Amino acid sequence: MSVIKVPFRVRNAAADIFAMVVFSFITGMMIEVFISGMSFEQSLASRTLSIPINIAIAWPYGMFRDYVIGWGRKLSPTRWMKGLSDMVAYVVFQSPIYACILLAVGANKEQIIAAVMSNILVSGALGVVYGQFLEFCRKMFRVTASAQPLI
Repeated sequence: MSVIKVPFRVRNAAADIFAMVVFSFITGMMIEVFISGMSFEQSLASRTLSIPINIAIAWPYGMFRDYVIGWGRKLSPTRWMKGLSDMVAYVVFQSPIYACILLAVGANKEQIIAAVMSNILVSGALGVVYGQFLEFCRKMFRVTASAQPLI
């Protein structure tokens, strides 16, 4: 029985995609239904629409996150800075995409603002938790950071 050797970049992309799809589906639905007041059907439509989008953005986000963490590490090697870097990467990259998804599924202006602002407010936790989840998934797929910091 031979073992198929999967290239590092493929495993890396697969890990980032898996992490993004699973995490975004669960956390997005909880925010949309329980905080922003969207119906279950609206949230399910939003989460379904988000799957191909999350597949498309997962690896670029992973590389962006690694870049932001590398930049933060240059400022301070502390765990606190890593958490802050995760939060900043998550908010900056995800918020505009999330607002577009909500607009596309028919959420009204107030719902979009509530969902995006709620997402930003809890992104301190979400960004850090997602970062830990992403690192866990990368370990499961036997990969480390997507990219070395560019600075």
